[in-house]
Amino acid sequence: MKVKRIVANINTKDITAAKSFYQDVLGLDLMIDQGWIRTYGLNEEMSIQISFASQGGSRTLTPDLSIEVDDVDAALEGMKSAGFPIEYGPVDEPWGVRRFYVRDPFGKLINILAHEQ
Repeated sequence: MKVKRIVANINTKDITAAKSFYQDVLGLDLMIDQGWIRTYGLNEEMSIQISFASQGGSRTLTPDLSIEVDDVDAALEGMKSAGFPIEYGPVDEPWGVRRFYVRDPFGKLINILAHEQ
């Protein structure tokens, strides 16, 4: 299993407020807009991304970080083997990701995901 990308998720009731700062001034592209989450970044550099969300999708809490991996099931087994309790999932979401939530040693809610191929 290999980590492909890490995205910070900022919980906010007003996801539209990020546009003027991140898109208009900093020049980031709007990469994802699901209504409850907007992700800004650079289309030519997928490692540069930040998300603003009013929820985590599927009526879950907004995770602190999203970590994309190449094999979500291997990551899941690794977390379970290490004794980290799974808080949500694994689940195949309707927007094309397989994911689960787990808390890191500092109590941060982490969304571990892989995009469907």
